[in-house]
Amino acid sequence: MHPLLVEGLSDAVGFVGGALAGFWLARLLGFDPFAEGYDGASVLAIAAVGLGGGMGLGAARRWRRARQAERKER
Repeated sequence: MHPLLVEGLSDAVGFVGGALAGFWLARLLGFDPFAEGYDGASVLAIAAVGLGGGMGLGAARRWRRARQAERKER
């Protein structure tokens, strides 16, 4: 598979997976990112979604680096 395709797909999967994890964690804690208005709880939920997406993207990039290092060792 082309390296740029692997990079794009892994970034997308990592970001979306992390954002979904952040969303469901916020919902589990009782915060709704889709609540009407911008009160403190909805802003916190939106931040959780963003942080989750960023952490998922970081995890995808760490996975790619580990995969590249593994290939170089061969």
